[in-house]
Amino acid sequence: MTEPLNAAPVAANAPGLPEKQRRLIELDDAIAKIRTQIATADLTRQTQGKPIDPVWFNRARTAQRHLYRERAELLADGSGWHRRNKVKDALIDILRARHDPEIWTELLAEARARSEAEDL
Repeated sequence: MTEPLNAAPVAANAPGLPEKQRRLIELDDAIAKIRTQIATADLTRQTQGKPIDPVWFNRARTAQRHLYRERAELLADGSGWHRRNKVKDALIDILRARHDPEIWTELLAEARARSEAEDL
């Protein structure tokens, strides 16, 4: 197996695809590539009697575990993120509609000041 294990997968080029989904597709491609490499090495071992290089096999399995881990973190991390943003957007629309532009400008200024203060 001379092909590098960490070769960059082809990015999903669908227009408008969110970054998280694009990364999940890339991770799935990379995982499938490693699985194929392992399966090929195993077939070679079975048919030709050549042993699998244990160092390469360990690196392949480790890379696969890291990719699975990143995939799981992406899926777990964003479980409620999209929904929370939708709620925030709806709340902003409601508050904007209920307040005149002058009060709305004051509310935005206060929110920005709080946000900047929290970043310190």
